[in-house]
Amino acid sequence: MILVAGSANLDFVVRAGHIPGPGETVLGRDFQTFPGGKGANQAVACARSGGVTTHLLAALGNDAFAQPIEASLGDAKVILRDVRIEEHPTGTAFICVSDDAENAITVAPGANAYLMPEHLVELRGFTHLLMQLETPVETVLAFATAARSAGLKVVLNAAPARSLAANLLAHIDILVVNEGELASIAAHDGSIAECLARIDVPTVVVTLGHRGCCARQYGQFHFQNAFSIEAVDTTAAGDTFCGAMTAALCRGKSLGEALHASSAASALACLTLGAQSSIPTQADVQAWLTHIQTQHNQDTTELQAFCGLHPGHPNYE
Repeated sequence: MILVAGSANLDFVVRAGHIPGPGETVLGRDFQTFPGGKGANQAVACARSGGVTTHLLAALGNDAFAQPIEASLGDAKVILRDVRIEEHPTGTAFICVSDDAENAITVAPGANAYLMPEHLVELRGFTHLLMQLETPVETVLAFATAARSAGLKVVLNAAPARSLAANLLAHIDILVVNEGELASIAAHDGSIAECLARIDVPTVVVTLGHRGCCARQYGQFHFQNAFSIEAVDTTAAGDTFCGAMTAALCRGKSLGEALHASSAASALACLTLGAQSSIPTQADVQAWLTHIQTQHNQDTTELQAFCGLHPGHPNYE
């Protein structure tokens, strides 16, 4: 059973030809609202793509913006352990999605900024705690410390990017980052392999967009090529990856198996507009993998080279 602690937002999404630059006004097209927030998205992915009983600890305002979030979590069978912040609104995100499926996101944290250490729920029965950085870092540290003491595996998706103190990293079992987040934490602009060598966490997973992902677990590297798709919206791709991966590990899968399943779930999430609405079911992921498996490139030589590994490296596969 997984506990996700993190943010819950209502996303305001507009599609446009391209993402506006500084001072630029762009005429958009379709506008919709979707339940989102990294914490809520990852909880839905754990439950829907991963098929694991999932609880979400999140702070919400006492307002209308909370209602579609509650409904979406209910549809995904996520058990909401909500903290109501009367004097602050539910968090919101303003997202522009371009025709090439890229996005620009501005978040107004609202109630998310008031999830405090004392709000942590009873940890008995949970095997994994999954968190992000859209809630106060002091709360993330307190939750990680308590979870480690209770014997849970602590998974942190270090997004949005920021430097992290050594005392927080010391309480993390699995760190999930993209390239920018990896460089920020490592305080280094070298190769993926060089940055990973500077991070003292047992398992670090790096998502690499259209290239795929790599991971270093106790010094051993794992590589997973991305699945080839025509993306519509990448908004929840990273969150889907984190949730599906954590769920696979919770079910006893190896890290390599978890990377494979979560990469597939993430790819499918890019085929539909929206955050939680785009996250596929476990059955959808398995059916798609069965269909696409023979077409997927299993040779990771190019990915290994991109990450800075080469023939002769002690961890070269």
